[in-house]
Amino acid sequence: MPPIKKLISKQLGDLLIERGVLKKEELENAVKIQKEKGGLLGTILVGLGYATEEEIAQAVTVQYGFPYLPLASYEIDQSAISIIPENVARQYGLIAIDKIGDTLTIAMSNPLNKQAVEDIELMTGCKVQAFVSTMTDINKAIDQNYKKKK
Repeated sequence: MPPIKKLISKQLGDLLIERGVLKKEELENAVKIQKEKGGLLGTILVGLGYATEEEIAQAVTVQYGFPYLPLASYEIDQSAISIIPENVARQYGLIAIDKIGDTLTIAMSNPLNKQAVEDIELMTGCKVQAFVSTMTDINKAIDQNYKKKK
């Protein structure tokens, strides 16, 4: 997998300020928490109530060029679901949504997780095309679609 390049060199926090989602003080507070406790900035911002999952996901799509896919209105291909075991989908926060030829399309909350993408490619023998979605949407889709499978 080639390295992931930013399309826009701005940091996530700066993009969110520019889009009117965050105030500078909120970003500074979240960064302070991140330095103390670790974790992903987007997750911290959502946890503090400063931003929604959708706002974070859309900023990541702007920053890196991954397409955003709201899963609530997407018809997931049931044959794609069976390609990735439920425990792997939950572990990496992703769900297979379609397979065409040897390309597996997945929605994931953190498309920068290269390890997850590489593991899925090794496990499935497919090339992975990643879309960004919120963790809430992905968990809901996992719950609904793996339940159908059982």
